[in-house]
Amino acid sequence: MSTPYPFTALVGQDDLRLALLLNAVSPAVGGVLVRGEKGTAKSTAVRALSALLPEVDVVPGCRFSCAPGAPDPACPDGPHEVGGGVARAARMVELPVGASEDRLVGALDIERALAEGVKAFEPGLLADAHRGILYVDEVNLLHDHLVDLLLDAAAMGASYVEREGVSVRHAARFLLVGTMNPEEGELRPQLLDRFGLTVEVSASREPDQRVEVVRRRLAYDDDPDGFAARWGDEEGAVRGRIVAARALLPRVRLGDGALRQIAATCAAFEVDGMRADIVMARTATALAAWAGREDVLAEDVRQAALLALPHRRRRNPFDAPGLDEDKLDETLEEFGEDEGDDEPDPDGGGPDGGGGQPPQDSGPEQSGDGSAATPEAADDGQPGAGGAGEQQAVRAGEPFRTKVLSVPGLGEGAAGRRSRARTEHGRTTGARRPRGALTKLHLAATVQAAAPHQRARGRSGRGLVVRRDDLRQATREGREGNLVLFVVDASGSMAARQRMSAVKGAVLSLLLDAYQRRDKVGLVTFRGSGAEVALPPTSSVDAAAARLESLPTGGRTPIAAGLLRAHEVLRVERLRDPARRPLVIVVTDGRATGGVEPVAQAGRAARLFAAEGQASVVVDCESGPVRLGLAGQLAGELGGTAVTLDELRADSIAGLVKDVRESYGSARRVA
Repeated sequence: MSTPYPFTALVGQDDLRLALLLNAVSPAVGGVLVRGEKGTAKSTAVRALSALLPEVDVVPGCRFSCAPGAPDPACPDGPHEVGGGVARAARMVELPVGASEDRLVGALDIERALAEGVKAFEPGLLADAHRGILYVDEVNLLHDHLVDLLLDAAAMGASYVEREGVSVRHAARFLLVGTMNPEEGELRPQLLDRFGLTVEVSASREPDQRVEVVRRRLAYDDDPDGFAARWGDEEGAVRGRIVAARALLPRVRLGDGALRQIAATCAAFEVDGMRADIVMARTATALAAWAGREDVLAEDVRQAALLALPHRRRRNPFDAPGLDEDKLDETLEEFGEDEGDDEPDPDGGGPDGGGGQPPQDSGPEQSGDGSAATPEAADDGQPGAGGAGEQQAVRAGEPFRTKVLSVPGLGEGAAGRRSRARTEHGRTTGARRPRGALTKLHLAATVQAAAPHQRARGRSGRGLVVRRDDLRQATREGREGNLVLFVVDASGSMAARQRMSAVKGAVLSLLLDAYQRRDKVGLVTFRGSGAEVALPPTSSVDAAAARLESLPTGGRTPIAAGLLRAHEVLRVERLRDPARRPLVIVVTDGRATGGVEPVAQAGRAARLFAAEGQASVVVDCESGPVRLGLAGQLAGELGGTAVTLDELRADSIAGLVKDVRESYGSARRVA
């Protein structure tokens, strides 16, 4: 086992270290979500924390880490007698992004359950993490139903596994830590709210601090054991402080004044529900215990608000988490305690004073610039493609609600909420022989398969004799997420301010819909004589919205280049994620210009999509008294549907995919 990087050797990142330590003191805080750019020591800090947790006593041989002094009466390995146990280090269990539901919660042996009535249970990662740390890297890329399962277990302190009426329960109390890079997609607000604390991390821009990061990392890589030994005293001090804070925690007093400040703060920032109030109360209590005090002070409430509220202020995918600290201070002052409970700590704030800041002046072992590239419009020198001909970006119009856009047919892509698909969750539509491990039993089909063989198998009692070959997996139909690829005309003909604002508003509305339906999105723009991928396919719809907002216009209209670039994006994405089906939305007036026979070139490029049966929609942005109908012709070449810009509002744009489905079905029947 490799030596972890010492927690106290991290450089900077005070909020990250404090949030992790508070959860180590009081797991009831509810875990922490660490958001930040790549290379900011998110994973390193979590792994380093595991070495600081005190050892735990467990019942010998218990796969569920029961405490010998108070074993779980419902433990599947029990019952256990109260008595002596064995000590071991607290575990840190990592949940891979591609983990299955059975790997997370455990699995029942359905064959033995049916034939013998035995609850043969193979524990999952939730059981392994009991009384330790459960770490989920890239939690925003985890399937939503898995996130729901682990957050439910974290909230209830127990995990339930049910298969066809057979149920197993075991304790699952752990420190939950998730990390994510917001550029790769956000968590839904409902899931964000389930994490107790959230911290934003970024690499330091101070040269001296970056130098220290590199120096320590190189020293660790050269000699991990020696480097860890040099930080042994600091590690021991923090470990002892965690133990002392845990012992002090039950004696910490949360006065009515502090509770009033907590309630007033949550009300002032209009957070939904009561979870924020409860998390703030637990966090403020843990802060006081960490600082070695038995009373919660106003500074504890303030620090708790900074950790517990920013992510709960997020209402939609385009809102950035954050908190107005001036407003926070005004609220705390207005509802300050009347009885002087919040006298300043004589030692002041900082590492060992009020606010509970962690020791050491250190932070991540790595850093990255994390800078997001600002999309530039494609321009290879064609006249009017840039310079004086370029128009400044205009703001998007007000977004509106759209109806469901779906891809025709039955897919097998990632779970989502858009198009019909065969999924692990949904309504049962049939049965098949399992491919690999059985996950969803089709009981009737299994009994039907086993029934003809009972006499040959020597059945003598009432029980059914079931063999593995009899088991049938339920096939289910639900919804999948798709890839919605926007191909947007950014040429000079689109530069009319009112028109481009309306176009951006429509695309923004579809991006909101894509977020709600768990889609990936991509953005291709074209102008001048070329096209560019402004945003490769991603789950981060807020990144797409940012690219759209800053999109300038100007130059000629190379529709063929835009379609060919989109075709290449789909080809590459098909290799990466073959099960995810795409929907292409082309936004243009259809007036192809530049080069030789630009309209004919656009038609040839469009027929590539039609030949592959690709579902598509063309948003016709042509305006004025004279209409050439070129966008409609382009839609015909694509085998898709055209709609005018005036028809983008509400019901109109949403009705397109019904037409897309019908057009696609007609084309397939003709073929």
